[in-house]
Amino acid sequence: MNYLLNTPIEYLKGVGAERGNLLRSEAGVDKLWDLLNYFPFRYVDRSKYVKIKDLPEYQGSAVQLKGRFTHVAEVGHGRGKRLKASFQDDSGVIELVWFKGAKWVKPKLRSGVLFRVYGKPIIYGSKWNISHPEFIPMSEVSHEKGLQPVYNSSEKLTKKGLNTKGLERLTNELTSSIQGKIPEILPEWIINQYGLISREQAYQKMHIPTTAEDIQRARFRLKFEELLFLQLELLLRKKGAEEKSAGYTFEETGSYFDEFYKSHIPFELTDAQKRVVKEIRVDLKRGKHMNRLLQGDVGSGKTLVALLSMLFAIGNDFQAALMAPTEILAQQHFITISELMEPLDLNVALLTGSTKTAQRKVLFEQLEKGEIHILIGTHALLEPKVKFKNLGIAVIDEQHRFGVAQRAKLWRKNVKPPHVLVMTATPIPRTLAMTFYGDLDVSVIDELPPGRKPINTIHYFESSRLKAFQLIKEEIALGRQVYIVYPLITESETLDYKNLMEGYEAITRTFPRPDYQVSIVHGQMKPADKEFEMQQFAQGNTHIMVATTVIEVGVNVPNATLMIIESAERFGLSQLHQLRGRVGRGADKSYCVLMTGNKISKEAKKRLQTMVATNDGFKIAEVDLEIRGPGDIMGTQQSGILNLNLADLARDGQIVTAAREAARQILEQDEKLKMETNLGLRNELKRMIKSKPNWSKIA
Repeated sequence: MNYLLNTPIEYLKGVGAERGNLLRSEAGVDKLWDLLNYFPFRYVDRSKYVKIKDLPEYQGSAVQLKGRFTHVAEVGHGRGKRLKASFQDDSGVIELVWFKGAKWVKPKLRSGVLFRVYGKPIIYGSKWNISHPEFIPMSEVSHEKGLQPVYNSSEKLTKKGLNTKGLERLTNELTSSIQGKIPEILPEWIINQYGLISREQAYQKMHIPTTAEDIQRARFRLKFEELLFLQLELLLRKKGAEEKSAGYTFEETGSYFDEFYKSHIPFELTDAQKRVVKEIRVDLKRGKHMNRLLQGDVGSGKTLVALLSMLFAIGNDFQAALMAPTEILAQQHFITISELMEPLDLNVALLTGSTKTAQRKVLFEQLEKGEIHILIGTHALLEPKVKFKNLGIAVIDEQHRFGVAQRAKLWRKNVKPPHVLVMTATPIPRTLAMTFYGDLDVSVIDELPPGRKPINTIHYFESSRLKAFQLIKEEIALGRQVYIVYPLITESETLDYKNLMEGYEAITRTFPRPDYQVSIVHGQMKPADKEFEMQQFAQGNTHIMVATTVIEVGVNVPNATLMIIESAERFGLSQLHQLRGRVGRGADKSYCVLMTGNKISKEAKKRLQTMVATNDGFKIAEVDLEIRGPGDIMGTQQSGILNLNLADLARDGQIVTAAREAARQILEQDEKLKMETNLGLRNELKRMIKSKPNWSKIA
């Protein structure tokens, strides 16, 4: 970075010590560089004026008016006191109102003088009005410049003259003082290939644009740069990890894999499953540590791919582990894998928090001797007492539920870290996968096994509840089973949602014994009671399971063909999709009914419309990203990675892809960034490394 931009903010003309401290505490602006990167959040076109008669066309948008004040008066008393002014142009009149600051505002509203007014008009009663508009006499408007930047400010900053106008004056002072002093850091061929303007031009046009195209080109340049450094970080980290950690080499597919694949596999693999198995096989043969993310929608067959990967390890005299986030899911994996491995006479064991002390002792001894081939479990696998003879591969299911430190404990269960396969049934948009998991290789199972029918999803309001009850009766009459899921266990004082216990009572009244058998499952039950109810449903002994989201993962009942989700507006898209995936697991047509109150938010409506429109988890994930943003979707996983100032992963997918490709090309030509053309990149990375010590070394 230019040494000038490293200057503390108080040394900029017009700032000083007091304002400098305020800018630090209120806006995070410490150096001139920070102010340069304190971008406007919108721009106002000061060359465009709207007539008062045309305001209906602009409802909800900020507008600029030109006219005169005809009447100014203070009205009301006490807290209800306010300042009102009539403002008129040659087409009509609008009312302006101030609820505070009347004694400062009133003297400035001179009648007969031509003013410019800016604000957001709304209809109050039958009249148009604007609350707390900006206003300035036209005689004080220095020039009719086109686009004026608007900066985020605060009450404390405003009191010291650092409202948006004050901040604009500071950025103008800064940009004029550093002309010709912002060096280019991107290689010329990258600038030409992607049609980028220079770095200095981008900063100038962000703060002092002339046209909308100026802003667009400046934003593209700065977003591209931001995402390029992020992708360089991830690719360098990945390369550094590969160089540092040699992995076990599995030369052979092994007899266990061969026999299972030829004779015992329950169904023909899809082309997507075959492709992913080949990708994993290549990884395991090359002598490098495998670190692969396996994405696949609900029911796409990820578990079978994971099992085949574990058989590669076992066939080469290694052990395998599978870690799941919940006891229910771990038990489900244990049952499934034990049944599949029975013909091969492999020892599959289960370790959870419920495993008895005596069982643990035997299990630990067998594990250390290498007598257990596959260990399946929860967080219990991370305990210090869990010691493998030679762990060759670790599979982590629903990996986003485990922290980085937790996963690292599992990797340290051997002299060399075991190969790692992390799985998720939560489809991740490509832009997020490239960002959050850019240091992993990514495999995607993007097709479902043959015979899986799309689930018919319906949205019913409360007024249509009888239709939902009728559908339940019809499915049970056909010999099918039903899930009914509630978001809460007990009544909430703050949220008006149906709760599980009330729902259970209502269902048992509507579907009474002995014609109907209803079970209940929730997270506060004892594990043994929960397991009993699950088994009753799985074995077909109960018709309806009333549950909370504990059945989101880990329950596989092919005979269940109807999922009713109560208060569906309360659930996120990802969770709705996961819940829906509990049905449609057999050959019969399945349904998912989304029950909501009659009034729902615009955002909830979009979620429900998306669920009704598609069964494609990746399309759903894209909408989820658009609604919630990347941080909410990914939680705190890999926190610190996503420190983006301008780029938006929900809307800038094309730029993410371009930046990823550019980063790949750069490192392919110059993996240590030592070429003269890459010195700008190298220096900027070094600057960034100071705040990100976990980056791969580039020095």
